[in-house]
Amino acid sequence: MIMSKSMHPTDRKKIVIKLGGSTLEGLNKTFFSNFKVLQQSGYDIIITHGGGPAINRELEKQNITSKVLNGIRITSKEAMDIVQSTLIGKVNPTLVGELNEAGITAIGLNGFDGQLLQCELLDFDTYGYVGKIMNVNTDLLLQLCKQQIVPVVACVGTAMNGQGLNINGDTVASEVALAIEAESLLLVTDVCGIRVNDVYRKEATPSLIEKWIEEGAIYGGMIPKVQSAIQVLNSGIPSVQIVNDQLIGTTIVPSFSENVVSK
Repeated sequence: MIMSKSMHPTDRKKIVIKLGGSTLEGLNKTFFSNFKVLQQSGYDIIITHGGGPAINRELEKQNITSKVLNGIRITSKEAMDIVQSTLIGKVNPTLVGELNEAGITAIGLNGFDGQLLQCELLDFDTYGYVGKIMNVNTDLLLQLCKQQIVPVVACVGTAMNGQGLNINGDTVASEVALAIEAESLLLVTDVCGIRVNDVYRKEATPSLIEKWIEEGAIYGGMIPKVQSAIQVLNSGIPSVQIVNDQLIGTTIVPSFSENVVSK
């Protein structure tokens, strides 16, 4: 992936927080106050978000079917129109408003803004209008962070011809974290991390995760989540966590840490 780096130095550490669609609908003021604490502790925050439940409701209203394969929504042209209008027109401004109300200066963004998320089609025959990120405009994100403005990025990218493309939310968070060389990536979900055999794991390693996927213990939407986390970890991001809205969950550590705590 090509990255457009900013040359402006900064001493503040970057943290990327991805909010899942189901999580978004139950956040409270206490949750947002955690972001304020992070800012005051010297972190620049970049937020990315999906909006699955809101999209599903709109698709149902319009009688449009949309299946999920390997954690990725198969997106027809009609479904893409709904994804785009829902994320950019409803979910994103609502989240930005909640952040502003909590005293955090935030601005809504998506792939159309400043060519933030430039994409190619992932696999049109399989997934339809789903994007693979080729470039992240890090200059735009870093300039906003420099002004203490929190970028809030909806998971819509753009192709070279200007076509909007749906992107898996965890993929967006991971690519943004890698592009800006974040200190940490937090994937906030509606569950307390990775659950294997009805037990939530406090820690995991890539090799354990691969084993759990092969065994079928990890499945569905958790697969792209953990795969994105591993990619980020292997690329040098120091910390990747899959957590709930209390920021409690699973920390993924390198595979050489095989003395992992499994409970």
